[in-house]
Amino acid sequence: MTDTAAEPVLLTAPREEPDLVPMGHADAVVFAVGDAERAARRYAAALGLRCIAYAGPETGEPETVSYVLRAPGTRIVLTSLVQVIGPRGRELAAHLARHGDGVVDLALAVPDVYYAYDYAVDRGAGPLAEPYEVHDRYGTVVLAAIGVPGGTRHTLVDRSGYAGPYLPGYLPVEHW
Repeated sequence: MTDTAAEPVLLTAPREEPDLVPMGHADAVVFAVGDAERAARRYAAALGLRCIAYAGPETGEPETVSYVLRAPGTRIVLTSLVQVIGPRGRELAAHLARHGDGVVDLALAVPDVYYAYDYAVDRGAGPLAEPYEVHDRYGTVVLAAIGVPGGTRHTLVDRSGYAGPYLPGYLPVEHW
């Protein structure tokens, strides 16, 4: 007799439902923090992550400073407020005042942002930003944003046409 508990269980794969939106994986987890550079250095040291990209006033982002950290299968973006100018600054300031440091966006990779956005909104997700394209010398990224109960923003991302470090507006970080 064999020990069936130690053997892999073979199950028939569930049939894909044609009306389900195809999701890839988590593209990035975005945190609002009081000091993005300090948090990035601590995350990098404690978790073995590598800083791969930066955006801030020097790159055309006057309201925020962001560091992108990466390990295999993981991308964490740490963003702090520089000054409140527009809606993004007000949103980050309100989140930090209400909750302190924490997740503000769970970005999801999808093969078709337009379809995924329509699918989610048709089923009750709050429309935060309709699909749009951003580009730089590395290519084009398609983005959209939805809100779900609980308040966390979900950015839908298709970076299949993009070879840059993270998103347009971010510069690669060579040495950390």
